[in-house]
Amino acid sequence: MGGVTTGASARVARESGTNFYYAFRLLPAEKRRAIFALYSFCRVVDDCVDEEGGEGEAGLDRWMREVYRCYAGKPETELGQDLAEALFQFPIPRSCFEQIVAGCRMDLTTRRYATWLDLRVYCERVASAVGLASIEIFGYEDPRTREYAAELGVALQLTNILRDVAADARRGRLYLPLEDLARFELTDREVLDAAAGGGPPPERLPALLRFQAERAREQYARAAALLPATDRKAMVPAEIMSAVYRATLEEVVKRGFPLGAARVGLSRPRKAWIAARTLLRARRG
Repeated sequence: MGGVTTGASARVARESGTNFYYAFRLLPAEKRRAIFALYSFCRVVDDCVDEEGGEGEAGLDRWMREVYRCYAGKPETELGQDLAEALFQFPIPRSCFEQIVAGCRMDLTTRRYATWLDLRVYCERVASAVGLASIEIFGYEDPRTREYAAELGVALQLTNILRDVAADARRGRLYLPLEDLARFELTDREVLDAAAGGGPPPERLPALLRFQAERAREQYARAAALLPATDRKAMVPAEIMSAVYRATLEEVVKRGFPLGAARVGLSRPRKAWIAARTLLRARRG
């Protein structure tokens, strides 16, 4: 199993998920090391199922065994050492890692989701579980903050889904519920072909994607309403992630849900500006 150093963990966060990087740079050193280790773990298990030549089920099993060794204080990899240190300092439930890996495993076996509720299960595993682990590092007082983290995780994942329709289509995956396709009189084959560059998009596809974007907006609003006032300061990193991802969602909508190879994203200066603005607002209460 390849090793990942603490410095490399920070580099992984910076290079593969700068949305997160700008939020986490605000944290004290020990929390920053812990969150980078968590997100590096998420990246390596995601690579097991998403990257060409990824280890698949064997890789997921190997990393899950490493997580169990981390909880026992006996890691065997450099990333495991970082995780073990984080687990010693912060009470991250083992179930968070189990859910993250279970979500990645779904990518090996599930190519379609019949209903929104089915897709939500996937979002909760791959994203809400990460949020629930993260807030143990951020620190919080009110148990309701866990609900905030779970709902925000779903919002972030829905944004990823809308941004990555074409990339997922090239892997044969569709994260738009089939019940929603039926509502707009579309088939999964039509959507996949258009997203993979197999022809012009169906006339009703933009309306379907706008429907999904509105669902994501509702999730952001639901999460914001759940954040207790007592934990607003502690959740500033999460709020920065929310602001950056929400801006990304609106950029995808503004560009008309492009299905080309280029991924819609925000520039680093814009992300830094959003982070600074969110931090300033938090300080002003």
